[in-house]
Amino acid sequence: MVAAMTVKLDLTGGVVDLTRALCDIPSVSGDEQAIADAIEVALREYPHLEVIRDGNCIVARTQLGRPERVVIAGHIDTVPIAENLPTWTSSEGAVLHGRGTVDMKGGVAVALVLAATVREPVRDVTYVFYDCEEVEAVRNGLGRLSRTRPELLQADFAVLGEPTSAVVEGGCQGTMRIAVETSGTAAHSARSWMGSNAIHKAAGVLDVLNRYQAREIEVEGLVYREGLNAVGISGGIAGNVIPDRCTVLVNYRFAPDKSLEQAEAHLRELFADYPVSVTDASPAARPGLNVPVAAKFVAAVGGTPGPKYGWTDVALFSALGVPAVNFGPGNPSLAHKDDEQCPVSDLTTCEDALRRWLVG
Repeated sequence: MVAAMTVKLDLTGGVVDLTRALCDIPSVSGDEQAIADAIEVALREYPHLEVIRDGNCIVARTQLGRPERVVIAGHIDTVPIAENLPTWTSSEGAVLHGRGTVDMKGGVAVALVLAATVREPVRDVTYVFYDCEEVEAVRNGLGRLSRTRPELLQADFAVLGEPTSAVVEGGCQGTMRIAVETSGTAAHSARSWMGSNAIHKAAGVLDVLNRYQAREIEVEGLVYREGLNAVGISGGIAGNVIPDRCTVLVNYRFAPDKSLEQAEAHLRELFADYPVSVTDASPAARPGLNVPVAAKFVAAVGGTPGPKYGWTDVALFSALGVPAVNFGPGNPSLAHKDDEQCPVSDLTTCEDALRRWLVG
């Protein structure tokens, strides 16, 4: 049910103003109802679109009977706000600052403008705006649609508006998070020799990480760089107790030449001396730029494609058999940073390129 005080979005007032309006609606993962309501209300004003709501996912599509259908998708959630809202622009108006400007409400704004203004595209378009991308995979709204409403995602090709500095990025890295445990014997810290410190034993886990040489691997002409890093550590129950348990959280970003099974096997081999449990995992996606429909897209929008460092939902589309690429405004290295910011030129470049592609 749409909230009574839904924010009014103007989908024809310009992509920059729309990006600001979207960013200024707080939508940290799990709290997307307000922005989903606003998007739904705005899209229902356009009779050339069929609008479908599923939870906090909004789908809008043309039904023109074109021989080809494409998906343009973007997530509407952000990581937590860090005193970087409301948005603001640089003094010369060339850069838009604030949470979500890069990841990825700029891409969402581009898609919404196109949905409203490209009324007779040469290919049918399904626009998908979904929730909970920035959290564990089981909550991902696009993943939910793929399980419960897969017909809504059927297409010949998909474009995900993730930040790429307005150039095509193919495929994506896979990601796997594991918990590596060490154990010891609890004791009073005044009699530490009677115990065995599990936190100290974690030095062996950290040594594996420090010695690890990350691969650079070419896949279908694009070079992906892997990464293996500790992202958290916990242990101990009090300031006077020798800890008997310690857990090191490790994140592995792997190239798309590996399956989830191969990635897990690699980690278990590296940490063979310790108990390991997988806490979260999402597969990589190969670039697929040699597929004719993808090659036509690259030719239409221009530029030289590169690899996607990081995981995106192109992997989900790949698993559905839909070739997909990343293409959106904003420098991905600024995603999630307190000084998140997007050049206005990226917004207009992406809008113009996608419009050319859609109108042929």
